[in-house]
Amino acid sequence: MPGEILTWLDGAAVDALPLPDRGLEFGDGLFETLLLVDAVPAFLPLHLARLQRGLDVLRFPDCIERVEQYLADAVRELALKNWRYVAVRLTLTRGGGPRGYAPPQDSRPRCIVRASQIQGDLTVPSAPARLGECSVRLGSQPALAGLKHLNRLEQVLCALEAREQSADDAVMLDQDGNVVCVGTGNLFMVKGRRLLTPPIIDCGIHGTRRQLVMERWAPSLRHEVVESRFTLQDMRDADEVFYTNSLVGIRAVRALGELEWCDHPLCTSLFEVYRGELH
Repeated sequence: MPGEILTWLDGAAVDALPLPDRGLEFGDGLFETLLLVDAVPAFLPLHLARLQRGLDVLRFPDCIERVEQYLADAVRELALKNWRYVAVRLTLTRGGGPRGYAPPQDSRPRCIVRASQIQGDLTVPSAPARLGECSVRLGSQPALAGLKHLNRLEQVLCALEAREQSADDAVMLDQDGNVVCVGTGNLFMVKGRRLLTPPIIDCGIHGTRRQLVMERWAPSLRHEVVESRFTLQDMRDADEVFYTNSLVGIRAVRALGELEWCDHPLCTSLFEVYRGELH
């Protein structure tokens, strides 16, 4: 069925979610966006490791084994659909509780898995993206930097601005005017033999594909990735720009405002490495 979305709550198929829930009320939770290829979650250990780091920071009860089991149950059911590519949103909230910010001492996290089919062939690179510039600057919060927590209002505003600019996404800056990311992924720029990506210190997300580019894919092509702060003007002077996320993998950038890039040699090579590992 086109557009079908399947939902599980703590391992059971549902069409409604319970209230109250601290994830809805306070953004008290975490999420992961997973890509399933032929019913196999791509790079799952990296997602689970990031989720565990978030659980530790937010002081959730130990629940990672239960989450893994609920995800495995959902994946088994999804395998019956025979969908080649599936986008899975794994959301973990602290569950219900009384009024007020303080969580109950006996909180029981809720695990929500939502899945939908991805149309198209993900072995083919996405069309190079046109980026706008987001006026909303990311807040500084080192305690939460790197995590995929449920507070995503900055990214919502970024998506609205990108749409207003007829762009695929928009570049987001920190409070000092340094580039951090785009709304949906981690940014990289190429300058000569240097591959640069912003450090994740005060804001931003430690992306799984970012990690793979830095630790495995770029080194396999004899490129070292350097974490370095840079500005929009630095981006405009780059030889090429691309971004990463868990669904597109690696996507070249063809334009930033009126500035355009015609060639994306390193991005193309990295996508070939990514494609080889995806399948």
